[in-house]
Amino acid sequence: MDKSLYIGMSGAKQNMLSQQAHANNLANVSTTGFKRDFAQARSMPVFGEHHPTRAYAMAERPGTDLSAGALQDTGRKLDVAVEGDGWLAVQNQQGEEVFTRSGS
Repeated sequence: MDKSLYIGMSGAKQNMLSQQAHANNLANVSTTGFKRDFAQARSMPVFGEHHPTRAYAMAERPGTDLSAGALQDTGRKLDVAVEGDGWLAVQNQQGEEVFTRSGS
């Protein structure tokens, strides 16, 4: 089978992986402290015996958007919020220190 078919299919697969990143971002948009992942695609040259114009697609998650979202007033007196950079250090059920941005 022609290698160009495999190259074309690599683009479809990478688009599917990018859609997973976007779906995860949308599913967690209302989760307290959620940080969205960036997704990008780029072309990579195919190495080996082939036509030099062939390239395949590659999806990447180059980073995470760590910017803070809007503060939400819960109306509860004991809730706290982190404005700007920073995390809250809390203790989980196993006694380990973990970090969160949820102040409830």
